[in-house]
Amino acid sequence: MFFERPDSGEVAVLVHIDVQDAKEPEDSSEFLELVRSAGAAPATLIQGSRRTPHSRTFIGEGKVEELRDALQAHHAELVIFNHTLTPSQERNLERELQCRVLDRTGLILDIFAQRARTHEGKLQVELAQLEYMSTRLVRGWTHLERQKGGVGLRGPGETQLETDRRLLRARVKAIHKRLDKVRSQRNQSRRARSRAEIPAVSLVGYTNAGKSTLFNALTSSDVYAANQLFATLDPTLRRLDIPDVGPIVMADTVGFIRHLPHKLVEAFRATLEEAAEASLLIHVIDAGDPERDSHIAQVNAVLTEIGASEVPRLLVMNKIDLLGMSPRLERDDHGHPDTVWLSARDESGFDLLEQALSERLAVDVLDLSLTLAPSQGWLRAQLHELDAVREESYDEQGKTVISIRLPRRDFLQLLARAGENPRDYLPPEDFKEEF
Repeated sequence: MFFERPDSGEVAVLVHIDVQDAKEPEDSSEFLELVRSAGAAPATLIQGSRRTPHSRTFIGEGKVEELRDALQAHHAELVIFNHTLTPSQERNLERELQCRVLDRTGLILDIFAQRARTHEGKLQVELAQLEYMSTRLVRGWTHLERQKGGVGLRGPGETQLETDRRLLRARVKAIHKRLDKVRSQRNQSRRARSRAEIPAVSLVGYTNAGKSTLFNALTSSDVYAANQLFATLDPTLRRLDIPDVGPIVMADTVGFIRHLPHKLVEAFRATLEEAAEASLLIHVIDAGDPERDSHIAQVNAVLTEIGASEVPRLLVMNKIDLLGMSPRLERDDHGHPDTVWLSARDESGFDLLEQALSERLAVDVLDLSLTLAPSQGWLRAQLHELDAVREESYDEQGKTVISIRLPRRDFLQLLARAGENPRDYLPPEDFKEEF
């Protein structure tokens, strides 16, 4: 939808300018990966430096001339900027260069449009695209700009633009309405999981950190995973059983990126709420990436923007196979699991990850010994069914002595179904106020 895609990769001239006054400069290597992920064929990269962007063309007259020469030399018809351009800068550049000009936001939107598979994902991408295009509609009607007004010359361009804008506003309103319904359905599903006390764990991280590879290996799924930016766009939920916790719901989410366009954050809010409402976030990090610390900061910034900054998180340092490292589990000053070093591709270190998840999610686990009479065989059978029995023996009276370990919640639910009093099974010091 965003622009017509040819059968083969479009030849593109890339532009990266180091703006001296920029607080967080863009990364040229990441820019190249974005372009390749979009399916374009980079012909050349034009670089430069400016104190501040040129108000009219962002790059100045000299660079515009250099761009024009590069387009002719490489027979390219597309220029992609590693920066956010204003609509007027984009129009001025297209007029000067006589070709299409795309900025960083438009590039990311195009990648998202290619990756969306589900109906919800396509709606979210379309919404972001329409919001982005709303300020650029005039680009399609430059052939009417010579009409300055006068008798018989008033209005055709303006009328068409107003029609387009009205249609665009109607479509945006319709998409918002449908996404509100999706958000309501997601909230209903989360409330159902909350009532069943099933913990929700979301994988978050910088794009291409290995989230989908880890997700597939843990849950035996087949989510698309590739060594490219934004390989995953649509969220996927799967069930996973964790020792001492039981079933949890794990969500694979869209990857974050430096300066993720605000329109995308808004459009994907329904999806990103899975992270905001999670019991625990697994922040997957490419351990060998030289920009690792910067990427962690970018992910934290997006989590703050979607209201997930207070959600507990577990760091997972992935791709240690590329560093020749062995898996390990690191703990914080309180002895709680803090960081797991593993390789999702080799599935090494998964036992440490399960141990960390068990400790972080199993907030109230019972570990006790019970003596059961033969008439309580139902309880013994139920505990075996829950895989809670660790050891089992018989005393001289023929009673069963079992050592069990399971979440307090599951044990209390079991006793409640049978109409039993917890005080008959738990020591006094284990009682909480609700008993």
